[in-house]
Amino acid sequence: QVQLVESGGGLVEPGESLRLSCAAPGVIFTRFAMAWYRQAPEKQRELVAFITTGGTTNYANSVKGRFTISRDNAKSTVYLQMNSLKPDDTAVYYCRAFGSSLWGQGTQVTVSS
Repeated sequence: QVQLVESGGGLVEPGESLRLSCAAPGVIFTRFAMAWYRQAPEKQRELVAFITTGGTTNYANSVKGRFTISRDNAKSTVYLQMNSLKPDDTAVYYCRAFGSSLWGQGTQVTVSS
């Protein structure tokens, strides 16, 4: 079964940083754009950022200037560097092969003092 495996979540204080990673099978990684979503308690899942196979990126307005999505094709891994974290960033973060039904299991990010 195809799996996307996320890691890197945790508990941080406001203003700190985290980097999330998502490893995908190579056949998937080279074929799809990759995306990060998040879902906060009692809220709908929202798109945070995506990156195409060619490296073009797009961000939600709420994270522009703070988050950076990147991909390492040699490692079939997509990253989400999150800086200047805020309590409103608290959510479960999921990666997805963009436009497919392939999702990771999610990783919790909690921003709290």
